[in-house]
Amino acid sequence: MMNKKKWFVPLMAIFFLLVAAPIAEAHVTVHPGESSTNAYEKYTVRIPVEKDANTTKVELVVPEGVNLVSVLPMEGWKYKLDKDENDMISKVTWTAKDKGIGPNEFIEFAFIGANPDEPGEFSWEAHQTYDDGSVVDWDGPPDADEPASVTKVVKGDAVAEHDDNATADTKESDESDDSSSTSGTGGWLPTTLAVVAILLALISLFRKRV
Repeated sequence: MMNKKKWFVPLMAIFFLLVAAPIAEAHVTVHPGESSTNAYEKYTVRIPVEKDANTTKVELVVPEGVNLVSVLPMEGWKYKLDKDENDMISKVTWTAKDKGIGPNEFIEFAFIGANPDEPGEFSWEAHQTYDDGSVVDWDGPPDADEPASVTKVVKGDAVAEHDDNATADTKESDESDDSSSTSGTGGWLPTTLAVVAILLALISLFRKRV
């Protein structure tokens, strides 16, 4: 009985690190996380499926100050644009034509947004609907369980054109590198900690036997 109790804590730690931690990191996010003023930026909203159900609809609220210009069509999905009283696009709704995306899958929707001429931070509220009728509202602060994605717009050197946006391309490339780096860290850190926990448990058991 004593041996079982001694093994219980490290086993639970391993379970949390390998299973619970990666799940907690899977959020709806808008990339890039940083862009420049006056840029016509290509934004990408990434939607992972966190439940044992299919995602069939995604609503993205366009933050005030960002002018959504155009949306990239996605096979298997249709989209609807809502406009405010100033005829500006205020929300995009993507709806699956069939079953949507299932567990352990993700999808990305792309669109072009014209950034404001003043720096600032812009929150992208998103609402993810599943085929079981549940809705996850990604609209909380950064430390919330369901945070809204945030893009930081910094001062740029020049106004970017529609067809020659070097700044946007550079930012997108940098963000892709940052995203890969972050994803890599999120992937190996829990595994490393789990291995350490296993080694410590084995060392402890070996010493008791000796």
